[in-house]
Amino acid sequence: MRRTRRLSLVDIILLAVRVGVVVGVVLGTWATLSAGALDASQWRNLLVFGIAQGSVYALIALGYTLVYGVLLMINFAHGDVFMFGGMTAFFVADALARAGFLDANPLIGMLVVLLVAMLSAMLVAILLERLAYRPLRRAPRLVPLITAIGASLFISNSVRGLYGEQVKAYPRVEIFQGYFFEGGPLQILRTHAIVIMSALLIMVILYWFVERTRTGRAMRAISEDKDTAALMGINVDRIIAVTFAIGGMLAGAAGVLYAIVFNQVHWFMGFLPGIKAFTAAVLGGIGNIVGAMLGGLTLGVLESIGPNLLLSGFGVPSPNQLRDVVAFSVLVLVLVFRPYGILGRPEGR
Repeated sequence: MRRTRRLSLVDIILLAVRVGVVVGVVLGTWATLSAGALDASQWRNLLVFGIAQGSVYALIALGYTLVYGVLLMINFAHGDVFMFGGMTAFFVADALARAGFLDANPLIGMLVVLLVAMLSAMLVAILLERLAYRPLRRAPRLVPLITAIGASLFISNSVRGLYGEQVKAYPRVEIFQGYFFEGGPLQILRTHAIVIMSALLIMVILYWFVERTRTGRAMRAISEDKDTAALMGINVDRIIAVTFAIGGMLAGAAGVLYAIVFNQVHWFMGFLPGIKAFTAAVLGGIGNIVGAMLGGLTLGVLESIGPNLLLSGFGVPSPNQLRDVVAFSVLVLVLVFRPYGILGRPEGR
């Protein structure tokens, strides 16, 4: 005869929290929609902005999830790799704009800027792996984590000293201004459309690379068991370095796309997007590539729409200022109720 499990105090508290979250979401949504706080065009703009923002989070999150997949560690310096790529590319973009090349050849100019960002971020990521993480590969997990935090501080403060503390505005590219679709329900800013399409293209290429190429198969083999992969003839050190290089390139591309959306970069810009991208990776399932993509897009949309949807109906002034609260609330709720993420799986399964 099957025994009925008695609910513990912790179970009761978690159940109460779940019910409270659901009730709060329902009441907030109902109050906002009933009050008509925003019209259809405003909701559309928030959705498109959220997808664009989430695309940037997804590219950064892929770096977290790739490194975790092969080393089972969180590279908390990855947000600063993203910052370094965007900051370094600014000087190339500014030089091209001053020379008139960016306006005369905007597509080629932005491709050059993107390439510089990806290569510079890739170089920093490779140096991180070689100098900071490789010597600690057999160390307890806490040691690389502390090293990653130290590396993050080193990179951010080095950029602060070399590039300055001032916020730097990316040059305006005329071809990126205006709307991608004029009028109708699909009216989207060109900057948002470019960011979304570029990020999706990069993510598709990455997925194909990991699933279809020999190096991608080696990465997946190492993620399963490094020692067995080495016995099968895979050069573990080289594949791990390639993984960091790919993550760095993705972060560099995200740095330029971030600049296109927000039109500015600064030495501390890697902190919040980096933490939010980590949240996206956890939300999707850390170590799962598709999960990181899905988590980034989901978090971007929740962060854009959530504050307005839940708080506008209650008359809360400037709900967008609470967008960070939404992002980190999502992290806490995911860690409490589904720590292995949407597409992840519990350890040992």
